[in-house]
Amino acid sequence: MADIRVPKLNNNDSEYLVVAWLVEDGKPVRAGEPVVVLETSKAADELEAEESGYLHHDAALNTWVTPGALLARITEGPQAAPAPAPAPAADASPDTPAPRDAVITEPARALIAELGITPEQVASLGLGVVRRADVERLAGTVPEETAETDETGRHVLSRVQRAVARAVTTSHSTIPAAYTVVKFDVGPALARTKDLSRQVRRPVGLAELFVQAVATLHPTFPLFFAAVDGDGARLSDAPRVGVTFDMGEGLYVPVVRETGTLRDIADTLMRYRLAAAEGDFRERDLTGANIAVTLHTDADVVLAVPFVFPGTVCALAITSPQPELALGEDGAVTTRTVANIGLAYDHRLINGRDAALFLAALRMELQ
Repeated sequence: MADIRVPKLNNNDSEYLVVAWLVEDGKPVRAGEPVVVLETSKAADELEAEESGYLHHDAALNTWVTPGALLARITEGPQAAPAPAPAPAADASPDTPAPRDAVITEPARALIAELGITPEQVASLGLGVVRRADVERLAGTVPEETAETDETGRHVLSRVQRAVARAVTTSHSTIPAAYTVVKFDVGPALARTKDLSRQVRRPVGLAELFVQAVATLHPTFPLFFAAVDGDGARLSDAPRVGVTFDMGEGLYVPVVRETGTLRDIADTLMRYRLAAAEGDFRERDLTGANIAVTLHTDADVVLAVPFVFPGTVCALAITSPQPELALGEDGAVTTRTVANIGLAYDHRLINGRDAALFLAALRMELQ
């Protein structure tokens, strides 16, 4: 007999929601087969069976579970395994609509109640698990996240924003960060994006070019992709670039692992843009970064200081390109397109001179 226990999925959450059992209680299961879906503050993740046998649930649907808790048991035969008493749905109320056999996540329930969507409309989706993004599509819109208040009128943060708050607090309280910013002439790079988009048949912009340039610097600047380990550093075997996305569903930092070609990077970022718009990330998309690229696309943002994400030592900030008057080689006044590119770094591993060298190499790589 084998136990399936709740793993530690990320460093931001202390509990996860059981949103779906993919194998029914008492049914056979094969090793490697997904059996349950857990939802964190930012994503959903499938857990697989490590052995073959018969699955017996120990956690009810729509309940909160903590790392290390028992989720299920796998037995050699179909005999019943001890099961807990059914638990009430997380934050569910008798007035919250629910389709016949669907599992509705907590964010989806809140939006269903807010929009007055009927159980019949939810059932028409035909989904086993109904998430907030599904409800938004059903309503025909993707509304901005509305502020929720408690009985005292206090604004209550969403689960996604609470996870951001924990990460920021950990960063500021444990990482002695410093910051260096350099002005880049990004005009030539922007001029190349149209041809590059045609070549790889994917949208290519500054985000794709910076991810590629950052990843290329991994062999030359290994400490920038490392993690603090006491008085030393744990080096990484490859660049894994986290990229920030905030499209109204909260701040996400999915990881680009395949950085070998520009097409690989463009493919991944295009997929992540769609996932960010729908809030439809998997936990594995959001874990494992060893450096971060933070994107600031608002045309008026000319300077941004990112926080260093816990577990990394660097975060690069890319701000909006701006026109600037400059003197040409012939002394005539001309116009160029520039952006302030900043690097926040953990001062325990990296000093100002190192940061300046990294940014200089990054500028050369981008050109």
